[in-house]
Amino acid sequence: MECHPMLALSIMLLLNHINPCAAAAAPSSKANTQYIKTSCSMTLYPALCYTSLSIYAEKIKTSPKVLAHTALNVSLAATKATSVVINRCSRLHGLKAIEAAATLDCVEEVSDALDELRESIDEFGHAVKGSRNFPLQISDVQTWVSAALTDEDTCMDGFDKLNGKVETVIRKEILKISRLTSNALALINNYASN
Repeated sequence: MECHPMLALSIMLLLNHINPCAAAAAPSSKANTQYIKTSCSMTLYPALCYTSLSIYAEKIKTSPKVLAHTALNVSLAATKATSVVINRCSRLHGLKAIEAAATLDCVEEVSDALDELRESIDEFGHAVKGSRNFPLQISDVQTWVSAALTDEDTCMDGFDKLNGKVETVIRKEILKISRLTSNALALINNYASN
């Protein structure tokens, strides 16, 4: 089947019209990802920060508040996923008593971290820079995120002297969420101080 000449011409004109728009959008998108990369360079885990947040570049644009809020949400999502993994590990048969106890403690610590991250996201969403309540609100957010980080670290402490498969899985999961939480805290601190 042949393409009608007018249809072909219309398609060419449409493509020529779309390409300049796409080219014009590219610098904006590049500026957004560059902003995220620069902001992430101030965190302890810049590569993880960039890979976890750059996929949200169009939403974040160059907003420090949206960047920090997105980092909190990424940390919360990862912590939820980790909670599922640790809960499954806690129900495995054949765990030694010390493994079972450390895993159950970890379930509780991660549950606390989830609550603290939810509280911080809620409060951060209400914080308006320049308002009278902002210093107290941002202080509360920093406290909750710090507490979540402490809970994640406490979970890891329970596995210090253990080195089985379950411990390896849990350590890997906790390490990832503690790094994401640390990055979120750094971005919050940066937003609060600028």
